[in-house]
Amino acid sequence: MTGMNRPVIIIGGGIGGLATALALALKGIGSVLLEQSAEFKEVGAGIQLGPNVFRRFEALGIRAAIEADAVFPENLIMRDALTGEVVTKIPMGDQARAHWGMPYAVTHRADLHGTLLQACLAQKAITLRNNAKVMAWQDSGTGVTVTLADGEKIAGDSLIACDGLWSQVRADIVNDGKPRVSGHIAYRAVLPAADVPQGQFENNVVLWAGPKTHLVHYPLRRGELFNLVAVFHSNRYEEGWNAFGDVEELNERFQNQQPQVHNLLGKIDSWRMWVLCDREPVANWTKGRIVLLGDAAHPMLQYLAQGACMAIEDAVCLAEKMAARRDDPHAAFLAYQQERYLRTARVQVMARVYGDFYHATGPVRELRNGLLSGRNQAQAYAGNDWLYGG
Repeated sequence: MTGMNRPVIIIGGGIGGLATALALALKGIGSVLLEQSAEFKEVGAGIQLGPNVFRRFEALGIRAAIEADAVFPENLIMRDALTGEVVTKIPMGDQARAHWGMPYAVTHRADLHGTLLQACLAQKAITLRNNAKVMAWQDSGTGVTVTLADGEKIAGDSLIACDGLWSQVRADIVNDGKPRVSGHIAYRAVLPAADVPQGQFENNVVLWAGPKTHLVHYPLRRGELFNLVAVFHSNRYEEGWNAFGDVEELNERFQNQQPQVHNLLGKIDSWRMWVLCDREPVANWTKGRIVLLGDAAHPMLQYLAQGACMAIEDAVCLAEKMAARRDDPHAAFLAYQQERYLRTARVQVMARVYGDFYHATGPVRELRNGLLSGRNQAQAYAGNDWLYGG
């Protein structure tokens, strides 16, 4: 337990919250994790796992369990959605593993979340509470108390807010208003492997880059499923991660693209959608005995596929700092923030840049294709060292 023999309170039972509880438990620090939903589950489908996060899986003792459900793609491929040409192809098998010391994989978000949940359930130092919506919190200077929707009060040594993009706790620390709406919408769907159009199932992460659009696809769950994510520019706005998409709007945005793109889009009758949002990077995530983690601290667009990876990196780093400063959570939070804020800010900024790159039109599209097609394998790896080697 902590120096005051009280648990740390964690708000949010998603990937970041569970990873934090597990990382703390492995350092001998107890926690109470509060999830407002009726059950612990993850909304979404495919997620990419860079070599950087596999180092944290090892630290958390869950690498083998993650790998049992994952798929290890042979290549990352970008194709021009108008012409079909391969713009760039980066090998991600043994050569990439040798370069970064860890693999690159893709998995189902529910599988990653489920692995973290089972690992947390096995830790006596973690108390998991669902149906526990936090309405208020108070930092007394010597501890933190949160109040739930039913009036129950829970006392703890400190508070870690893993409550996502729309974090209520962030308003007390950063006070930067609502998230920034990017003007991009993502539609997601999952196909059984047998339903993928003939000749289009491949063990690669493929991105079809079109004008103000892109389509990404790759296999999931040991190759049993096929993940599709279609992104396009739109003024539509709805909060949340699970609204239904408009098939007519989707087809209109992807018109004039290659038959392979339309073959895949045509296989889906019902899409789930979310509006892509982020925030400006900030250097301060903490106030007294309260700190932000994951999307609550540094929400980012999905173009580098690093949102969950950054949250898990946060969790391992924060646990190390808290273990080193058990009697001074504020000092631990400042040390964690200092180590993490520039790395996560770079990912936030570069995710926006990659989004513009993927959706380029006119001469910018031609420049993109020329620049990327001119890279060799060593240059492609070097260009990702800052991210995957971190």
